[in-house]
Amino acid sequence: MANKESLLPLKMLLFSFHATNTIILSFLPLYLAYKGLNGTEIGWVLAIGPLASIFAQPFWGYMSDKYKTVKKILLICVMGLLIFSTIFFQMNTLISIMCMGAVFYFFTTPIGGLGDSLAQRRADETGVSFGTIRTWGSVGFSVSSLIIGSILSKYGVEYMIWPYLFFGFIALLVVLRVKDVKVESDPVSLKDVNILIKNKEFVFFLLAVIFLSVAHRANDSFIGLYITELGGSEALVGLGWFVGVITEALVFATAGFWFKKLHPLIFVMLAGILYSIRWIIYGTANDPMFVIGLQILHGFTFGVFYLAALDYVTRLIPKLLQSTGHLVYYAVFFGISGIIGSLAGGAIMDHYSGGTLYYVMGFVSLIGTVAIFIYHVIFSRSRAVGR
Repeated sequence: MANKESLLPLKMLLFSFHATNTIILSFLPLYLAYKGLNGTEIGWVLAIGPLASIFAQPFWGYMSDKYKTVKKILLICVMGLLIFSTIFFQMNTLISIMCMGAVFYFFTTPIGGLGDSLAQRRADETGVSFGTIRTWGSVGFSVSSLIIGSILSKYGVEYMIWPYLFFGFIALLVVLRVKDVKVESDPVSLKDVNILIKNKEFVFFLLAVIFLSVAHRANDSFIGLYITELGGSEALVGLGWFVGVITEALVFATAGFWFKKLHPLIFVMLAGILYSIRWIIYGTANDPMFVIGLQILHGFTFGVFYLAALDYVTRLIPKLLQSTGHLVYYAVFFGISGIIGSLAGGAIMDHYSGGTLYYVMGFVSLIGTVAIFIYHVIFSRSRAVGR
């Protein structure tokens, strides 16, 4: 019982961090538009976060494995979030926004990955489902999107820094109470990272899922602008995220009942098929409420995909490199994919329309689903023998 009680600070950390993440993900594009940036420029700023994460995720993951602590690295990153977000929101020119954004994102982007890595390990230690811990991140995301959307709709998107700092301070307070994990092994060295690079299953899996994650990240960046393009307000953008993430939370919370029924790659492929259908239907929208209603599919796409992919990655990497491996996966999912999704999505939004962007995303997701299927066929024999 004591073990399970000790999970409360971790759940609250996930809740508060994802509440801050909602504010950036849902409303930063609208904030940048308020600052006078066009679609292409917004795409450039949004691409800075994923670019920073490509360096930040493996770096902080390596530091976590080297010094055998997740908690202390989380503490450093949350402090960086508070300090550099305050400076970031004072910037007004494209260059200054991008430069300070890079520093801000260097500290903030690894928090989700480290939190999930810690949750995965604590779930194993306590014998509970990872999904039941991770669902608190989704709850924080959904509650924040609904409340903050209403507040910003009333007072203006220019005030988004205040709720951001509020949830950031809560994250700082609870991370001090989080229970760290114990790893009974020698500290990791740089040469150990070669194990990941030489792991063909791990590398090819990352290459295959990048197609699905590019489309997902493009949606993260531009669904708010798409809803406003269709005539919606900040409150409707918040409602759209709320509907989506509530279904995600339900998927995570019930993972213990359905998740072990099939191989995780089967779930990844099922999510990929649903992703393809979801984006193409979004492309036909002519009313913001149509998009918001369809956000119920978010849990059955991202929720299923994320759980299955993280579980599969955990199987592929040795315990010694768990944080590093998880954050390399994060760097691909939220980093490389985020850069491509933000830059390409911004250009398509500028020159065509949101509808066109979603049709392209549907096609790209279909390619990703086929890639996962081919990967599954190629590596199924080695998995059957080795695992």
